[in-house]
Amino acid sequence: MSNPTGTSLHMGRVALTVRDLDKVGRYYEEVIGLHPMGRDGETARYGSGSEVLLELRQDRAARQRAAKEAGLFHTAFLLPSRADLGAWVKQAIAQQAPVSGVADHLVSEAIYLNDPEGNGIEIYIDRPRDQWSWKGGLVEMSSDPLDVEGLVKSAKSGKWQGFPEGSVIGHVHLQVGSVAEAEKFYVGELGLDVTCHYPGAVFMSADGYHHHIAANVWNSRNAAPRAMPSTGLTDMELRVDAGRALQLRRAAGLGADAPLGFELRDPWNTPLTIRAI
Repeated sequence: MSNPTGTSLHMGRVALTVRDLDKVGRYYEEVIGLHPMGRDGETARYGSGSEVLLELRQDRAARQRAAKEAGLFHTAFLLPSRADLGAWVKQAIAQQAPVSGVADHLVSEAIYLNDPEGNGIEIYIDRPRDQWSWKGGLVEMSSDPLDVEGLVKSAKSGKWQGFPEGSVIGHVHLQVGSVAEAEKFYVGELGLDVTCHYPGAVFMSADGYHHHIAANVWNSRNAAPRAMPSTGLTDMELRVDAGRALQLRRAAGLGADAPLGFELRDPWNTPLTIRAI
């Protein structure tokens, strides 16, 4: 799997449970721009190039996750270039796609949406790392107005063809019951580094990326572990190198030679599947 963040850990595919696979799948194809990559019964996969980025699993009987529960805040799709994000914005404007927000985060430029079942989505590009500002081991991030006009002007001519090869999931942002407990698990057990504290949120990464995983309590303070099955986040993959895999095996209580593909769960019952880069 492509690893444009150049780190010892990066995000693999995200799996969501949905009630209406046809409707949600069409949205990710037609509005977001993911390419269909196969369907088996009630499971469909979408991605870019040869990489599966999103798996949708239909369960019409699944409990509808409430907005105040722990789980997914958004899945963030990282495009290769500013011209690619500009092309995405241009086609979104043309089809009047509902957008929930836009922001310049200093380290990145981002557009936010929600799929038909309320799963959050971010489409973004990173600014060059030499433009990121670090102080005391923390990166400066903000939510400033986005230069949408400049993005559109950056797009190359030609018809939008969907996500270009090299698009990946750059990070996953979670809703949790406690920022302190999230930090204890993702930093203390998984070995990530805190890169930014924000009121009600923490951002964490490996090897100096701005964040691979974020966690907030903006809608979910004191949320209990999520009862499964429910709609929303079902599983997220973490791709790791050999050194980091050893630490995660220990966190899972496994031996040093245990094969990758094992599962961890965070304090809110979110499954994480650990695989090799």
